[in-house]
Amino acid sequence: MTETKNLKITRAQESSAAIEKMYITMRHLFNRGFYKPMGISGDSLREALLALRPEIYGHIVDEKVELKGLLYVIERLPMGIEECRFINLTSHEGYDKSHFKVIIPPKRRRNCYRIDDDLMHIEITRGRSDIYDILTHLTFIFIESHKIRHRVTLDEGGEISRDWEKLEQAVTQKKKLSLIEREKTISHTANILGRTFEDISDIYDAFGSIAAPDRFLHIIYWLGKLAISEVAEDKKRTITFSPILRERLGHHIHGEIWATRIKEVLKTNALLHRPIHVISANMHSVMNSLFATYVLKSKFKDHSDFSIYEELSKSDAGDLRRKVEEHAEKNGMLFLPDTSGTNIDVQIFDTAKIDWSHTSFPDTILGEQKPVLIVMDYAFGEQAYETIDELLKPYKKDVFLNVASVSIMGKAGILEGGKGDIMIPNAHINEGTADNYYFENELTACMFEGNGISVYSGPMVTVLGTSLQNRDLLKFFHESTWGVIGLEMEGSHYQKAIQSASKIRKSIPKDVKVRYAYYASDNPLETGSTLASGGLGTTGVKPTYLITIKILEQILR
Repeated sequence: MTETKNLKITRAQESSAAIEKMYITMRHLFNRGFYKPMGISGDSLREALLALRPEIYGHIVDEKVELKGLLYVIERLPMGIEECRFINLTSHEGYDKSHFKVIIPPKRRRNCYRIDDDLMHIEITRGRSDIYDILTHLTFIFIESHKIRHRVTLDEGGEISRDWEKLEQAVTQKKKLSLIEREKTISHTANILGRTFEDISDIYDAFGSIAAPDRFLHIIYWLGKLAISEVAEDKKRTITFSPILRERLGHHIHGEIWATRIKEVLKTNALLHRPIHVISANMHSVMNSLFATYVLKSKFKDHSDFSIYEELSKSDAGDLRRKVEEHAEKNGMLFLPDTSGTNIDVQIFDTAKIDWSHTSFPDTILGEQKPVLIVMDYAFGEQAYETIDELLKPYKKDVFLNVASVSIMGKAGILEGGKGDIMIPNAHINEGTADNYYFENELTACMFEGNGISVYSGPMVTVLGTSLQNRDLLKFFHESTWGVIGLEMEGSHYQKAIQSASKIRKSIPKDVKVRYAYYASDNPLETGSTLASGGLGTTGVKPTYLITIKILEQILR
């Protein structure tokens, strides 16, 4: 018998095991109903996150506090959460009808409510991926909070450093800080965080707002204060899952309400039996690709189509966007703002009502059966399966939809190339399971060549969340025979629903066409190009519209 020895576990294998451990741990904690992130019950999740060392969380394993990762997380959590000892994840339970003010994080569409000084409620209506996202982000900021505690408590007796006293003094005073006072406090905070004065000055304003310009100091103070209380007074922070959430999760309650409303609108407008093309995109690219150039051509005479789209993407272009919307509504567009809790708005385009001479596709000649476009806003992770699975089911169990195609356009991380490049997948690999989905993509890389944008084709991996962005594991996926070109969160969930509806349940035509295309929001293998490094800005405009136009050309052809 050959002796096996000196087997070395690679970092990729360690990372893969850490992801699996995180996934299992989070499911266990959810079933348990509550846990204390920095207590014994949170050990497994903390250890797994530290073992994984995601790129998005930067220096999570170092003594110094991670700033870019902290900014990324804070933008996805409700304002004031750093002050709360108790965080309760709930279903949609009627808080929108209360006096509590809804708090919506800048970079995540979820409703949150500050119940009292110590308690924050966060509504979970987008499935398990929302829970994974929140728990990993909270675990990260709690780990960072104890780095702060370590650096400000001088001995076991609880003596506090002078730097902490100065920070507390600045945060608790009522009047606005002067420039000199702010810089003095930043100097003390730099000592607390193990960062330079310049490090903090460079990112300081990104945390703030007009109403709270010094929010960075406030966040650091409260994270440290609660961490000190956890050790000195045994006041542990606690995360709970409401009984209603535990009862409802996984039953497609919000997705069913969402899909039924769409089908009711289709029926009311006599569109239920027409060829249907589902497009997962944002709420502007399809509408603008159809109508913007025609509507705004007099204002932007010498501009290219893409430069008009860039103008529309600017924050102060509200009037221009309204003009395009008004024209679209006169040309067969119905807008369905979400009322189901999915946070997925919908546009329905009746192509029979469009005057094609007043669009960017004036040569369009449609057959007798005029198609209907259903444009749905982006789903989040596993929510993609819930929504598409419900949408593709028959209306009232016996009216089957004639779904001719499903097109998915979105942002993704790229593993070869840079921000703004395009990825055309031919398979989705579901990370953490043995599931993988090969498909015939109606879009091909050659369709996008010659536009000044690099295009990559190959398999893509569907991840649990941004926490998967681990360099070692991603390098393995990219450099091994998997040949993965990028990572995203919804692809395999969409394809699972499409395949089951077309091949097994036969609720839609078996020859339904699928289209997938993504543009790169980040490159987690490249230092300085992760999601924490900032958004795309106008870099994402051209690939977004190029993909949208190619999808529309195929549908209208």
